[in-house]
Amino acid sequence: MSTPNHRIRLLMDLRAAGIGDTAVLSAIERVPREAFVPPTFRDRAYEDAALPIGHAQTLSRPSVVGLMSQALEAGPRMKVLEIGTGSGYQTCVLARMVRRVYTIERHRELMQEAEARFKALRIHNVTTKFGDGWQGWAAQAPFERIIVTAAPSEIPATLIDQLAEGGVMVLPVGREKRTQSLIRVRKTDGRATIEELDAVRFVPMVAGLPT
Repeated sequence: MSTPNHRIRLLMDLRAAGIGDTAVLSAIERVPREAFVPPTFRDRAYEDAALPIGHAQTLSRPSVVGLMSQALEAGPRMKVLEIGTGSGYQTCVLARMVRRVYTIERHRELMQEAEARFKALRIHNVTTKFGDGWQGWAAQAPFERIIVTAAPSEIPATLIDQLAEGGVMVLPVGREKRTQSLIRVRKTDGRATIEELDAVRFVPMVAGLPT
């Protein structure tokens, strides 16, 4: 279980890692990370470590969640697309920062577990979809912000198309875990400009749905 000391220590670690955006820090402080990990890992919920959540997926390190959330430059009136709901932790952090989050997950069981967490935490500005993240969510596009929580081998053109003019997308890119880079894409005059932010390690972004 978390205590105020656990959360204070985590926030100190995040600030030391270069995360200074007060909206991001406030959102992370308000989301109980222990609610997103299996019971056997709850004593490690506030460590800056990636933890398994099943289906060969992981809950990202809090510092990575903070870094990506900060890089997204999201505001309270924005509509955000998240590719890869996973446990729902990053989703809830974003939901504390923006108007609405649309999130896609290709593992139905993970999506259902995340939906139960959103309900328990009274997070009401999240819309979920079981689907292929490579396809995005055309019916709800364009999105002012897009975040991807698994690593494609290249930036999906479909997601750039669904990014609003002036929008920002943050995602890891790379074929191998050891060579992935966190990328920020800005869309200006219909064209994407790319900025490399940091080295990261994410599970691959897989096309299609599990059989």
